[in-house]
Amino acid sequence: MNLAWKEMKKNKVRFLILGSIIFLVSFLTFMISGLANGLSQDNAAFIKDLPQGQFYMAEDADGTFNLSRIDSDLQQEVIRKEKEAVAFSMQMGFLNDQDDKQQSVAFVTSTASTLFSTVYQGEVILDSSLQDKGIQVGDILTNNQYNGKFIVKGFVAQKKYSHAPVAYISEEAYEEMYRVKDKQLIYVPNSEPQNFKGLQAYSNKEFLNTIPSYNAEQLSLNMIIWFLVVISGLLFAIFFYMMNVQKIGLYGILKAIGVKTSKLFNMIWTQMVIITVVSLVLSISLSQLVNLVSPKEMPFSLTISTCVFSDWLYRSYVVRATD
Repeated sequence: MNLAWKEMKKNKVRFLILGSIIFLVSFLTFMISGLANGLSQDNAAFIKDLPQGQFYMAEDADGTFNLSRIDSDLQQEVIRKEKEAVAFSMQMGFLNDQDDKQQSVAFVTSTASTLFSTVYQGEVILDSSLQDKGIQVGDILTNNQYNGKFIVKGFVAQKKYSHAPVAYISEEAYEEMYRVKDKQLIYVPNSEPQNFKGLQAYSNKEFLNTIPSYNAEQLSLNMIIWFLVVISGLLFAIFFYMMNVQKIGLYGILKAIGVKTSKLFNMIWTQMVIITVVSLVLSISLSQLVNLVSPKEMPFSLTISTCVFSDWLYRSYVVRATD
């Protein structure tokens, strides 16, 4: 440890350059991870916040819930068998606010359930992001497909779908707007897949992957993250290898004066650990600062647990690369 630290103090610039490379690449990795998590929440928080369970859609919909229509008799059969089951539908649309400005929303209606907000005819409950656009409780909103008016009864946090705030409306209003009575989906929380004739079961993760925008978006960002982890590990391994190759003569002199090989290996690994840990701590701290000061409009979310997992993944790959 003492020998490793003395060499690092003597060759500050060399180790500073290596640490800067690790810091910059790991910081970029954390930033893209935060962006991926933020976009994931912005795209499907409405689905992701539900407990683990099973989603059922019509078999002939071929994994596209917008094409799914579940017959009311089959819906009642499932709800009778699964007491916690809830049937629901969601469609993209818009609401006109009091200034006659259109606000894009995802309309959601459901049967009675504690998992979804209870809404009566003529009412609407909105995602809290619409408060930033000036909408308040008691405001009257309209829709061109609906003859009546919607009174804002309240707001819910983190309920978005397809990057649009969710708007809970009554079944009657939904049927009038979209001219359909059959629900698109049935959700059964805390349940294993069941065989219902004409229905296909999906877990939470499987259902998220049926959403085209979510799947393509997350796949692209995760691929970038993995490439960054691989590239950073290779860069670290190459730079550290070259640094040690340049010191082969020095290692020969140290061995000649009686320094054991195990002590030399210990010095090399100590230097690697110090540089990696310091760089990662700095990059995590800075990324958490960005997480705190980033504007609400920016889809960025980076939790400590995500940082810890990324840190473990990064260090594991660096160790393998240097080996």
